[in-house]
Amino acid sequence: MAVQGKEFVLVALYGATGVGKTTVALRLAEELQCPIISSDSRQCYHEMSIGTARPTEEETRRVQHYFSATHSVVERFSAGQFEVEALQLIEKLRENQSLAILTGGSMLYMDALTKGIDAFPVPDMTLRASLTEKLQKEGVTALFTRLEELDPTTATRIDRYNGVRVLRALEVTIQTGRPYSMWLEQQKASRPFSLISVGIQRTKEELNERINQRVDAMVAEGLVREVETLLPYRALPALQTVGYLELFDYFDGKCSLAEAIEQIKLHTRQYARRQMQWWKRNSAIVWFDANDYAGLATFVRQSIEADRMRSI
Repeated sequence: MAVQGKEFVLVALYGATGVGKTTVALRLAEELQCPIISSDSRQCYHEMSIGTARPTEEETRRVQHYFSATHSVVERFSAGQFEVEALQLIEKLRENQSLAILTGGSMLYMDALTKGIDAFPVPDMTLRASLTEKLQKEGVTALFTRLEELDPTTATRIDRYNGVRVLRALEVTIQTGRPYSMWLEQQKASRPFSLISVGIQRTKEELNERINQRVDAMVAEGLVREVETLLPYRALPALQTVGYLELFDYFDGKCSLAEAIEQIKLHTRQYARRQMQWWKRNSAIVWFDANDYAGLATFVRQSIEADRMRSI
């Protein structure tokens, strides 16, 4: 049911990692006959498949996916670049239809397209080199501790194990003398589409169990081998993420495989909590139980129809 009309509608589907966004997005996209725009900062890399739970080939045959396996880990791809390219994509999509679903686990990428992100200052390369050296020598915890002191708000929202994100937040805060969180909360840009924001959630116990099971499934599918093939690229920004860093430690002999897997589960559960803390601040998101697909789909359809009526 591709809704024709002048206005473009973007349905943003939110939810923590492991909650079941892929299944819901696929079902909804098939019913609405529209594509899916992935806002996952890691699923865009074609070398990272298992560890990012990227949609399978069968799923991408069922529904057109954008920003899935479109880049290489050797390319730098930021939230700002995603914002620009996704807006360009929407301009092309609207030539033939008026709907798309946006979904993914990256908070900043979701916000970049739905709200716009501020034009941050040009990096001070001397400061960046200093922080990068500290990251390499002392690890991400050292930078995160400093970020907690200077910008506790960002520290509660950011993935503390993502060295690239922590470094950038600290860099902006130090360089400008203004917390990174304040840059993110400035007035956002207007957007060339109507936005419908929905989210799916589960109980903490259910979500934790799903995350644990998903990590076990990833290992069974060959996650360890996937990470091993990426060892030559381990210093690249794309690889500074949960599911890969822990296994790098395993290959370095710092822990056993069983310990690395348990750390992946723990860090993924912690990340899921930060995702929900971030998105719960957005009062525009209408939340549904992950098992209530009928309620969510009805709300989306009614919202699309209401938007169409307003545009007449």
